[in-house]
Amino acid sequence: MAKRGLFSKILIANRGEIACRVMRTAKRLGIATVAVYSDADADARHVHEADEAVRIGPARSAESYLSIERILAAVKRTGAEAVHPGYGFLSENPRFCEALEGEGIAFIGPTPSAIAAMGDKIESKRLAAQAGVRTVPGFVGEIKDERHARKIAGEIGYPVMVKASAGGGGKGMRIAWSEAELKDALRSAASEARSSFGDDRLLIEKFIEEPRHIEIQVLADAHGTVLHLGERECSIQRRHQKVIEEAPSPFIDPKTRAAMGEQAVALARAVQYRSAGTVEFIVDRERNFYFLEMNTRLQVEHPVTELATGLDLVELMIRIAAGETLKLKQEQIELTGSAIEARVYAEDPARGFLPSTGRLVTYREPSGGNGSGIRIDSGVIEGGEITIHYDPMIAKLIAFGPDRVSAIQRLAHAIDGYAIRGLATNLPFLAAVARHPRFAEGRLSTGFIAEEFGTAFKSPAPSGAALRTLLALAAVARRRMAEREAGISGQLPGQGAPVPEEWIAALGPERHPLRVEAHGPGYRVRGEGWELEAATGWRPGAPVLEAQLSGKPVAARVEREGALLRLAQGGCSIEALVVPRHLAKALAHIPSKAAPDLSRFLLSPMPGLLVSLAVAEGEEVKAGQELAIVEAMKMENVLRAERDGRIARLHASTGASLAVDQAILEFE
Repeated sequence: MAKRGLFSKILIANRGEIACRVMRTAKRLGIATVAVYSDADADARHVHEADEAVRIGPARSAESYLSIERILAAVKRTGAEAVHPGYGFLSENPRFCEALEGEGIAFIGPTPSAIAAMGDKIESKRLAAQAGVRTVPGFVGEIKDERHARKIAGEIGYPVMVKASAGGGGKGMRIAWSEAELKDALRSAASEARSSFGDDRLLIEKFIEEPRHIEIQVLADAHGTVLHLGERECSIQRRHQKVIEEAPSPFIDPKTRAAMGEQAVALARAVQYRSAGTVEFIVDRERNFYFLEMNTRLQVEHPVTELATGLDLVELMIRIAAGETLKLKQEQIELTGSAIEARVYAEDPARGFLPSTGRLVTYREPSGGNGSGIRIDSGVIEGGEITIHYDPMIAKLIAFGPDRVSAIQRLAHAIDGYAIRGLATNLPFLAAVARHPRFAEGRLSTGFIAEEFGTAFKSPAPSGAALRTLLALAAVARRRMAEREAGISGQLPGQGAPVPEEWIAALGPERHPLRVEAHGPGYRVRGEGWELEAATGWRPGAPVLEAQLSGKPVAARVEREGALLRLAQGGCSIEALVVPRHLAKALAHIPSKAAPDLSRFLLSPMPGLLVSLAVAEGEEVKAGQELAIVEAMKMENVLRAERDGRIARLHASTGASLAVDQAILEFE
């Protein structure tokens, strides 16, 4: 039974991680839950965790999760009294709210008028200015055409940000550093906005260099109470998509926090806001802050605020929607400790972070639980599939500690202990960020990733302590494999095969002699000029090796292919062929396989839809010229010629569904 005053059944008009997150709170409150799903999500985790589940259409979002009519039909069919929209999809669609209200169904979110006012970036800036909120210098209005855009950009001064008026989530946003770049920025931003939101209106504002992205969480009921719950630092972004967020910010002082909070509350009052919402600001190096936009929904990064304040935002949203009054006062809200969230994405860092799709052949979350300082919000299960149809986020990994140093340490260790196989993920990249000196120092900006890692990431070759750690773990893993093999070799008792203590680890042409001997409850590992003691309960075949190395806890992802071991830890990785020392001479006779020459082909960097082909067979092209556009997970990726040449043959046509590395065209 639901608690008095709350709903007895709610429908979650979303999927994946956020649907599962809302269900957890609803079930704790005694509220029955209804899931909706597309054909692509028939076996998804959120479907199995709900009390009821209703199919709402095919995989395409427009025919399922974005269909107001189909979701409304599911509400009526199940008798749900309220709908929680999660984030994305219909969460900021005022027509959806109005449709629910027309049927007497509660919307667990703000009013349609507040959504409409804040959902339009042009209108929201006007309202913010009227409420006394500082805004980024720019043109408050809709861009008419390219000529108009050039005039405004020239007046503001480059660089400028071109943004979709109805945008969000980093979509429909482009930076133009000069007039020469403005045309492409306008075209691609409008195209992406049209595809994502059905609205290609654009605005232009000044791009603030070395900016920090700081947002204020607000909470308001229908009885006049409006509060702020402090800030979140969301500066570590890639393509305007947040990657790591934390609360509180290491940059914001109490005075700035109070000033930003006051302006966020003023804006919420100006639009008669109700429910949880987020007011986003851009902050310069002098802590001057400017309003960007207001997100009228629950944010992806809300867990860091929950951990830092001890509040359940989903519960508060439900209570507000049920008509309850907030019992909190502003002076009662404090940020304690430090919470940091890393978004685990299905994407390939080595390919410029392009989306990756496939089946989660292995999915093991880091060990730990209550009291460990680790929280994982996920919506997937082992064996599930990440498709091209939806956002590539797999899970959110959140670490909490009494201070920022301990939170970072817990985050880094948990990333190393996360095992996902079957598709590419950004785990190695997240591990590198978590251990980056600049991140530890809190010297962040929205340019952090581009400045420190460029447009792609490749796990660096380990050296020093990092190399010793990986070699020691490889040696211990190989020793435990040998022990297991000896134990099941079929020998008579006392006649088992001996377990070698002397090993050679080959890392490409490098040879590392290692000695692994039993020592107390574990092992002593010796290399050239170093020694470590190791204790572990790892069993061969487990995807994560957790150990104590000379008293320090470490974790590494490990894969085996014969005698070849692949280990990843701390953002570094190795491929080590580990063999007993007496077999070391055989290493010289192992042939290497040459990679095929694919330089004549333009290959699809990801699975996706071939939206357009800009060239024809026999056409001469110049370096940098647009060749094709591939769309995946609502993002358009323009593929350009790397050199001058002639098109010999087209291997795919517009509208084709492409696999990763599928040939699109061929050069002479």
